[in-house]
Amino acid sequence: MTQSPRKKSQSSAQFVARVAVMASLALIFSYVEAIIPYNPGIPGIKLGIANVVTVIALYRFGWKEAASVSVIRIVIAGLLFNGVFGMLYSLAGAVVSLIGMILLKKTNLFSVAGVSMAAGVLHNLGQLLVAAALIEDLRIFFYFPVLLFSGIAAGILVGIISTLVLRVIK
Repeated sequence: MTQSPRKKSQSSAQFVARVAVMASLALIFSYVEAIIPYNPGIPGIKLGIANVVTVIALYRFGWKEAASVSVIRIVIAGLLFNGVFGMLYSLAGAVVSLIGMILLKKTNLFSVAGVSMAAGVLHNLGQLLVAAALIEDLRIFFYFPVLLFSGIAAGILVGIISTLVLRVIK
């Protein structure tokens, strides 16, 4: 049975509306994080609170919504707050972490916090891959242990918050 044109357009409209609302919320979180004077003294470490929206989008709606929210938020935040290189690093991290989240979620072996934790680590790895390519020096990977622990901590925090929100909205 094929979908009627009206039903298909409603579905497309719902997709666009969901993504727009979630991307707006994620952008607000990015802005809040950009203005918070959070500096642990270690470059490249952020809480990543905007990723809560991406995790919720993945678990509530699917990978297309999550990818759309992530890309829209990163591009707009890059233009507003982070600059082109910040956008490039964030996009690389988002692609690697989103692929990891999608694959881990499909296994049904990990909790939301576990998937988010892996995404935090993979995000940092994606950013290091771009940095290594840009500076043409693999010694940048000596910084990975620092980013590993920060990715684990931030990923768990994002995962716990996402779990609590998902419980409320279901």
